[in-house]
Amino acid sequence: MRRVALVTGASRGLGAALARFLGRLDYDLVLTARGAEKLASVAESIREIGVSVHALAGDVVDAAHRARLVEAAWSLGRLNLLINNASALGPSPMPSLAEYSLADFEAVLRTNVVAPLALAQVCLPLLSGTQGLIVNLSSDAAIGGYPGWGGYGASKAALDLVSLTLAKELAEAKVAVVSVDPGDMRTAMHQAAFPGQDISDRPPPEATLPFWAWLLGQPHEGINGRRFRAQGEVWEAAA
Repeated sequence: MRRVALVTGASRGLGAALARFLGRLDYDLVLTARGAEKLASVAESIREIGVSVHALAGDVVDAAHRARLVEAAWSLGRLNLLINNASALGPSPMPSLAEYSLADFEAVLRTNVVAPLALAQVCLPLLSGTQGLIVNLSSDAAIGGYPGWGGYGASKAALDLVSLTLAKELAEAKVAVVSVDPGDMRTAMHQAAFPGQDISDRPPPEATLPFWAWLLGQPHEGINGRRFRAQGEVWEAAA
């Protein structure tokens, strides 16, 4: 039986690159994103490889949508890998915290912290059955304190702590949890963070694939609870 992965935010950028990469590794896939048309296009390109792909457009903030994702994973018989990649940048241009709309701040937290935890919770029965892996996408903004990045950075710092705590709590069940800072990439989200600026010098998301190949080949007990930099020179726990 093939391994199964659930990838959120899979219609573009890093999520799409990871979905295609996992398809080439012979994973069956459950993919989600808010953009139905782009998600369908990514899914069709992966089906050509010969793996099964369930593409379900929707918002991971929605509990009913999360339930549909888990149902799709059950239909495939197992779940080995959950990649919580879907993220909200927040307003663009990015405001200072002193001027940040609290409604916008709450929305960022719902997408970047609450939804990944909620999805991990509902996927846990499946992940326990395979001694699976949860990967939460972080950012250097989680530790940088960069002006203008306070809302997004705070959400990723909270997600890092969620990841570390879950890793300790789920160790007995042999479900591993890691957080990954993918680094700057040439993506639509990164462009939104720097409106009007040329970001062509940033690498494409595919530049991180050697890291993902390494990570997925590691024994879970050796990586559980760690935070990685995908574009670091050495793949070890991040400071």
